[in-house]
Amino acid sequence: METVGKSALIVEGGASRGIWSCGILDYFLHQDFCPFDSFWGVSAGASNLAAFLAKMPGRNLKVYADYSCRREFLTPGKFLLGGDLMDLDWMWQETLRDLGIDKQTLGADKRPFFLGVTRRDTGEAQYLTPSPDELAQTMKASSAVPIIYRQGVQLGKFRYVDGGVSDAIPVAEAIRRGATRIMILRSRPASYRKSPPLIPALMKPLLRDAPALIPLMQTRHVRYNRTLDLIANPAHGVQIMQVCPAEGFSMKRLGVKRADIEYAYKLGYQAGEQAIANWQILLAAGTER
Repeated sequence: METVGKSALIVEGGASRGIWSCGILDYFLHQDFCPFDSFWGVSAGASNLAAFLAKMPGRNLKVYADYSCRREFLTPGKFLLGGDLMDLDWMWQETLRDLGIDKQTLGADKRPFFLGVTRRDTGEAQYLTPSPDELAQTMKASSAVPIIYRQGVQLGKFRYVDGGVSDAIPVAEAIRRGATRIMILRSRPASYRKSPPLIPALMKPLLRDAPALIPLMQTRHVRYNRTLDLIANPAHGVQIMQVCPAEGFSMKRLGVKRADIEYAYKLGYQAGEQAIANWQILLAAGTER
């Protein structure tokens, strides 16, 4: 699918920090606000968009505030013995069994929903548009952070890992395919810039069985910050608005307390009203040009 419509919604990942965009998207659902031609999600952002497009408000709040806080999800003991720190297999099995995902509603919406993933063998960024039946495994692949979920997820012929490794905020790809009015739901304050890894050389032993990912993990900050420059200075004719947490917003990726998750969700939900208002302003500005 090489071209898309003019209006795009992009949702950044960030593990537990994704609760912010979860709140915004639930507000959008309650306001029946969905004026976009395409949808782009990476990692937790992809899962949040799936619940949004399935019209299931509250679903992912329960995932964040309940399932991600259970001892079965984070398994440091297994990690030290060579297993995964983050048990995505358990998470997907339990949440799909208990909460489900409305495949019928997802299938009825014909607008493209792109999930950002990274080919484990080549490091290539890909933007998949799975069928409703393939969606769960693709969401899982988009969230499969290297090192803490070691082997990635098999989709067809290839194995994939977290889309944030290669393209955390796929705004350049959305523009390349024709989007000119873009809303981005971030998981970091607007002033945030990604720092280099503290010990880049450590990536080599940790990723020795996935060598294509080593340079990507060592240079994530370069691509991320370049994307922020694009957001701040888009090409002529492209309008971008980002919705960011307040400057004081601070949350770990993993191991967050339920009370903190619920509070961040409320902040996101409250921010949804201003996001809709700012979108209308952006559209009006484009009309005046």
